[in-house]
Amino acid sequence: MVEQTGFDTQINRSNWVRLRTLIALRWVAIGGQLAAITVAQRLFNLDLHLGLCFLAIGASIVANLVAAFVFPTNKRLSELEVACMLLADVAQLAFLLALTGGLNNPFALLIMAPVAISATALKPGTTALLGAATIGFISIVAMWHLPLRTVEGFIMRMPQDFVIGFWTALVIGVMFLGIFASRVTGEVNAMAEALAATQMALAREQKLTDLGGVVAAAAHELGTPLATIKLTSAELIDELDDPQLKEDATLIRDQANRCRDILRSMGQAGKDDLHMRRAPIGAVIREAAEPHENRGKEVHYDISPLTEDSPDQLTIDRRPEIIHGLRNLVQNAVDFAQANVWIDIGWDSTSIVLTISDDGPGFSPQVIGRIGDPFVRKRNKSSSSQRPGYDGMGLGLFIAKTLLERSGAELSFANGADADSDSESPDYQIRSGAIVQARWPLERIGAKSDNDRPALGENTLNQAT
Repeated sequence: MVEQTGFDTQINRSNWVRLRTLIALRWVAIGGQLAAITVAQRLFNLDLHLGLCFLAIGASIVANLVAAFVFPTNKRLSELEVACMLLADVAQLAFLLALTGGLNNPFALLIMAPVAISATALKPGTTALLGAATIGFISIVAMWHLPLRTVEGFIMRMPQDFVIGFWTALVIGVMFLGIFASRVTGEVNAMAEALAATQMALAREQKLTDLGGVVAAAAHELGTPLATIKLTSAELIDELDDPQLKEDATLIRDQANRCRDILRSMGQAGKDDLHMRRAPIGAVIREAAEPHENRGKEVHYDISPLTEDSPDQLTIDRRPEIIHGLRNLVQNAVDFAQANVWIDIGWDSTSIVLTISDDGPGFSPQVIGRIGDPFVRKRNKSSSSQRPGYDGMGLGLFIAKTLLERSGAELSFANGADADSDSESPDYQIRSGAIVQARWPLERIGAKSDNDRPALGENTLNQAT
């Protein structure tokens, strides 16, 4: 059982790559190639085919100049454009290696660089094709190349076993680097996208809370003038003899009543005052679960202290992250429950413990170890059959876990043990589904007993935007 959302993960990361970035990287490569050829010729007295080498480097220079002057420097490249540029770089470097000893040239290691760039920016399929092309170029260069020869005619060549070993290392390096960089980049981007969604969810919950406070404050402030209008119009109705004027006064009274009802319904979420910034823990939990109470599943509450010396009632900070995180957990339980969801809240002198359980199929064995990670895709057949077409990424649970942990909670996820279904008690209910438990230290959630609550002080203006 994993709550999912429709957050889009198929973002084309190649559109994040600027042309300027690849041009800068290519200039660095060109500078390195020119330096290597110069040092090899002057310091090591190597007899290189300078014409062909400078032809290959010149082709890269021309391509860079054309790209820099023809296209805008802030141009974002498509998947195909990035792949073509990287493939051209691999081909250019392979040609240079063929002119300078093939795999006997230690700089052959650099041929893996375009694959690493592709793994961080392109789709896995594109990276696989580029990796295959790179392995092909490496194999061709290993078999057909011009030897590294000094001016005196001495050929610099590694033993054949070393060449085969270097080829094997390059092939393994291309595959490992491509897979490793792609996985790490995918995890980083997935986490970044999920955190962005978490921030959006929290901002939305905060805006809704602020909006409710503004409306409730307006209802509170307008209550007195509306009552005055209603009282005055009622007196006019009794004193006026003109039927037309009396009808107008009645209309004023009715519209005042209508304004009162509208403001009352709009301000049902509560005022933006110090009283509504804190609330009894049971009220906060019920507020979080309220949107899912009428979805065909029975929601049971058990709100009580855990020990005899614990206070009978606690008030806590009414934070948007707590309400939204708990709402996601309750939604997940209601989505997968057969008929019942249990919300148990208990506290002692040090902590508050909240447990949400249901009678559904429970968490899938394939994903229970990854609960709370974004973009979980695997799902067991039982949950898929229960909710056909419900394939998402686990982003809802990730948001809930992130928000609640931000408030100081420690979360744990488990499946309930299958109980004896032949219990003699007719009220016996099996909690065999998923179990989510959150534990807060009292000081992290601002919990206080009724006897310890200080005076609220004066209300402040709501700065909602």
